[in-house]
Amino acid sequence: MKWPGGTWLLLGVAVLLAGAGGGRAADPGYWAWAQTPPMGWNSWDGFATTVTEAQTKAQAGVMQSQLAAHGWKLITVDIQWYEPNATGFDYHQGAKLAMDEFGRLIPAANKFPSAANGQGFKPLADYVHSLGLQFGLHLMRGIPRQAVAARTPIQGTTYTAADIADTNSLCEWNTDMYGVDMTKPGAQAYYNSVFELMASWGLDFIKVDDLSRPYHEAEIAAIRQAIDRTGRAIVFSTSPGATPVSAGPHVSTHANMWRISDDFWDKWSLLRDQFDRLAAWTPYRGPGHFPDADMLPLGVIQMGKSKTRFTPDEQFTLLTLWSIARSPLILGADLTKLDKFTLALITNDEVIAVDQASTVNHELFHRDGFYGWVADVPGSTDKYLALFNTQDRPLTSPEASRPVAVQLSDLGFTEGTRVRNLWTHADLGTVTGEFAPAIPYHGAGLYRVSPAAR
Repeated sequence: MKWPGGTWLLLGVAVLLAGAGGGRAADPGYWAWAQTPPMGWNSWDGFATTVTEAQTKAQAGVMQSQLAAHGWKLITVDIQWYEPNATGFDYHQGAKLAMDEFGRLIPAANKFPSAANGQGFKPLADYVHSLGLQFGLHLMRGIPRQAVAARTPIQGTTYTAADIADTNSLCEWNTDMYGVDMTKPGAQAYYNSVFELMASWGLDFIKVDDLSRPYHEAEIAAIRQAIDRTGRAIVFSTSPGATPVSAGPHVSTHANMWRISDDFWDKWSLLRDQFDRLAAWTPYRGPGHFPDADMLPLGVIQMGKSKTRFTPDEQFTLLTLWSIARSPLILGADLTKLDKFTLALITNDEVIAVDQASTVNHELFHRDGFYGWVADVPGSTDKYLALFNTQDRPLTSPEASRPVAVQLSDLGFTEGTRVRNLWTHADLGTVTGEFAPAIPYHGAGLYRVSPAAR
């Protein structure tokens, strides 16, 4: 469908103003903490629940030496860092968790030795910071069930974990936590104490799970308040999805990024489904607040057991779509095992610039499995253009690609243009009227289109 620019832009303004209700400004100050989509690494795809301090440091070392110059800066330890006996992609029902006297989760010292003696994640965060990188953590919504059973006190209050827990608010897939009843005295104080502790560790990023599906508005607001109270710029991500689009006015004014789907893995059907989801979230995309299409399952994943199942063409599609839609770029690969193809894919500065610096990103058309997205290049009249062929290759077809056509007038160009292929760094010369490159099945092209005469 064609892009009705004025309609969507007015809608975007309207929803952001609507999101200003409930005492929050239309332009929250915390948006400044993530003016561009975060770029980094998360331990889940590669290490599941088992990542250790040594492995985290090794990932940080590769990021510092090979990726940081291209914008990759965030190192995030995902779920079960507080469970000493975690073993894989499954969760242990009723697992014993590492916890302090106030019911706050702390790192399991057998996996993170520097956390012993009450040090928490501060030594590891300090190490990551010493490399010029940022440190992030995963956290489950709520309060540990074992804290409720033990009636641990809420720091600075006369209340206990049992007083604030909603024992009917359960995660469907993890038994570590109960939800927090934000109507109870002491509930906000608990979240305040959690983020006060994490801020003291030097946290830069938090991914809070079991928030978005269903959408837990009260606890999201509580976390936002607790982060703001610390005075530390902690970027806030909600997970998993799909976050309901109807929650856009709230989530975009309370979080820096939010998941638009369930866990994304290396399966073509999952990638194809992200096109419509990213288009639906267009009114809520902007500096400091980004719909999150989830991690990039590239390279060696699954605890070292496999390489991504995406073909090379599908990997180009993945990075092209995430970039033109300005999704956060979070790698799932074991960075110590990067091959040349994956390294080249994730260090293409011209492609990364689309994710980090483009504006007014939106779907231009969608027809017969062909998609076109377009975005503005700040400070110029140029456009970024992404073209996709999501069709399955017919078994009897001798052709490996199909032309995907766009009328340059639909991009605002009425005269000749110059086109540059951002993946190959090749200038394609002057194009007039229609641009129709051959795009492989399941593949993509990413281009910069400029006026021919300037």
